[in-house]
Amino acid sequence: MDSIKSFEDLDVWKVGREVRQDLYLLAKQLPKHEQYCLGQQVRTAGVSLTANIAEGYGRFHFKENVQFCRIARGSAYELLDHLITCHDETYIDEKCHQELRGKLVRFIQLVNGYIRSIGQPGMKKTGYSCTNDD
Repeated sequence: MDSIKSFEDLDVWKVGREVRQDLYLLAKQLPKHEQYCLGQQVRTAGVSLTANIAEGYGRFHFKENVQFCRIARGSAYELLDHLITCHDETYIDEKCHQELRGKLVRFIQLVNGYIRSIGQPGMKKTGYSCTNDD
């Protein structure tokens, strides 16, 4: 297993980054009348995925990290709803909807696993890595 030296090494952050990039492309393709409403909400929630993982990682206490991960997870669920809206309004087709939905579900799975791993008793953050208290 590779050592985690930065939030950029976390699989959850990497997947979030990929999803965020896809969402920015989606937002650019929305009709002009949606650019400043739905488009802005998609971009903001997309940035929240990675920004909250990074900010939580930088916090000293694991409980703070978990809280920021929960915010990122909430943003992922918000984005699932935005995708449904985009699909309902025919801004995206079924294939695009399912592809982005699958990536968001994968992000949610990874953030849940990350929360479980950092929320374990006996784990403490030292520098840029987690070590066991034993």
